[in-house]
Amino acid sequence: MNWNASIRQIHRWLSIAFTLAVIVNVVAMMQENQAVWVGLLALFPLILLLVSGLYLFALPYAARWRGARGASGQV
Repeated sequence: MNWNASIRQIHRWLSIAFTLAVIVNVVAMMQENQAVWVGLLALFPLILLLVSGLYLFALPYAARWRGARGASGQV
């Protein structure tokens, strides 16, 4: 498995973790005693999703830029 496929798989698992964290957050908000840390529970996977998503978003543009740069013969 190459690097890009690994990032894509990590991104998929992070989306599952984020979904579960949001569900836990909603359930915790229905309780009478709310804890602040439960609200922050979804923040960690969300930040990692942002980083991996931006990387995956930029991949085609970077490949196109490297391909155009390499085809013209310039360094």
